[in-house]
Amino acid sequence: MRIPQMIAAELRRLTATRMSVIALVALLAVPILYGGLYLWANQDPYGNLSSVPVALVVDDDGGEVNGQDRNLGDEAATQLLDDGTFEWHRVSSDAADAGLSAGDFDFVVTLPADFTDAVASLATDAPRQADIELRTNDANNYLASTIGTQAVARIQSSVAQKVIDEAGLTLLDALHTIRVNLVDATDGATRLVDGLATAADGSAQLVDGSTTLADGSAQLADGTAQLADGAARLHEGTSQLRDGSARVADGAQQVAAGVDRIDAAAQQVGTVAGDAAAQLPQARADIAAALTDAGLDQARVDEILARLGPVGDRLTAANTRVQDTVGQIDQLDAGARQVASGSAALATGAASADDGAASLAAGAASAASGAARLRDGSARLRDGAAALDDGIGQLSAGAVQLRDGLAAGVAQIPDSDDATRQAQADAISDPVAVGTSAVTKAQNYGAGLAPFFAALAGWIGIYALFLIVKPVSKRAVTALRSPVRVTLAGWLTPAGLGALQMVGLFTVLAVALQFSFANPWAALGILLFASATYAAIVLALNVWLGSVGQFLGLVLMVLQLVTAGGTFPWQTLPGPLAALHHVLPMGYVVDAMRQVMYGGDVSRVAPDLLVLGAWMVGGVLVAAIGVTRMTHHRTLRDLQPSLIG
Repeated sequence: MRIPQMIAAELRRLTATRMSVIALVALLAVPILYGGLYLWANQDPYGNLSSVPVALVVDDDGGEVNGQDRNLGDEAATQLLDDGTFEWHRVSSDAADAGLSAGDFDFVVTLPADFTDAVASLATDAPRQADIELRTNDANNYLASTIGTQAVARIQSSVAQKVIDEAGLTLLDALHTIRVNLVDATDGATRLVDGLATAADGSAQLVDGSTTLADGSAQLADGTAQLADGAARLHEGTSQLRDGSARVADGAQQVAAGVDRIDAAAQQVGTVAGDAAAQLPQARADIAAALTDAGLDQARVDEILARLGPVGDRLTAANTRVQDTVGQIDQLDAGARQVASGSAALATGAASADDGAASLAAGAASAASGAARLRDGSARLRDGAAALDDGIGQLSAGAVQLRDGLAAGVAQIPDSDDATRQAQADAISDPVAVGTSAVTKAQNYGAGLAPFFAALAGWIGIYALFLIVKPVSKRAVTALRSPVRVTLAGWLTPAGLGALQMVGLFTVLAVALQFSFANPWAALGILLFASATYAAIVLALNVWLGSVGQFLGLVLMVLQLVTAGGTFPWQTLPGPLAALHHVLPMGYVVDAMRQVMYGGDVSRVAPDLLVLGAWMVGGVLVAAIGVTRMTHHRTLRDLQPSLIG
């Protein structure tokens, strides 16, 4: 009996009755139903989140944000309702709790009463986080918790973006104001530098002048000290002069009084002498008359008168001297009076001079003291001026640094207009733009799962077929002495039926679900190759272990279900399971399907097929060894008819 005949005999057995045909068709449809229905149900779940009912509770009381009365809870609610990502229902807290318990809502998002105040606190010295409460009920749907967390993250991001945008604009406006003020400050610092340069020149002149003043005040102090000594001696001399002039004035007054008396006597003598001299001619005439009357002749009279002539001359001369003397005495009296007056004036002036000398002495002493203080003060002024000059130099250097620093600060702050600052605030609130690029990309969520579930459906289909397909015909084993042909016939029968399953599954994926395939024929070929490999593995298990092997086929399916890396990356698996990923065949089927379905690296398919080929060849060889064992160890039980047909 040849291999095709054995295959045909097995197919006739599987289709011998109507129930057999129904059973065969049902088992052939298992992978199609499993893979097709599952991928259909999960074709694009994220695109239908708008049908997920979610309760939104806004208890926010509002508050002041950036100087304005706001209610960020209401604003966030409006944005969420308009966004339509979920089927939002804005309800009260009690209604939300009741709906969550009853399953009317998958999760509840609550914005608390202090939501706005908490956000506004970011601009105060006591910042705190704003709370967003997420309430879930895993009794409704476990994944609702994950989806709700993503929803809250979007709300958080939206509110944060809005707040940061507004705060960033406020900050940028403040920076612009600071820049304007810094420009003014730079101008002022420039003027300060210029003024300090002038002040430095003035302070240098002040140092020179204060030095000159200090030297002059020292000389002045010495001079005023000498003046004070001289004034003191002058005061002593004027005191003596006052005393002496007072005595002279008294003596001169006495002399003047004596001269007055002498002058009075002289006046009397002068009057008498004058009278005598004036009466001399009359007396001469009277004598002449008397003599004449006495009978003297004229000659005698002339003789007598001649003798009286010298007396008259002497009297006249005496009168002249007396008058001269009287005039001198008058002059002496006038001089004495002048001396007395002058000495009195001298005494008065000496007294005044003494008083002035006393004042001069006191003033000179004060001047000397003041000059000493001036000397000390000017010395301090000189030292202070020097210190001031040094300080102004340091201040000037500091002002230059201030001006340069302010100018550098101005240069570092951009001079932006309102539109630019708004654009900057927008960039600050959303600083990172995620640019995605993919070497390959699945069409949707269902297409992303298709390689895994197609590979899994292939194993399920083969496993189900071996429920009715005999691994090998024991009658053929008994009748034939060729275990290889028996093994190939036992493998090709489920492999052919599995190929029908994979063609049907591929048709559902490509036509019914409209998944796109970059390399459709290669994808179909991989499914056929994988189904044949699975058939070889399950065949070997059944040949060696019978019903136990069939059970191990189920166990092996479960192991591959968790180690193939069809959903989460295989790197997330525990160590032992990750090691199995590199051994079991289903992970290689998934990888090869991804490359040909998404348009990936086709060169990676060849190593995957080599591994699958190794499993296929190994399975067939192991099965052949088992069949060979059967040909050498037969019992009467081996000849009994099969329970199935």
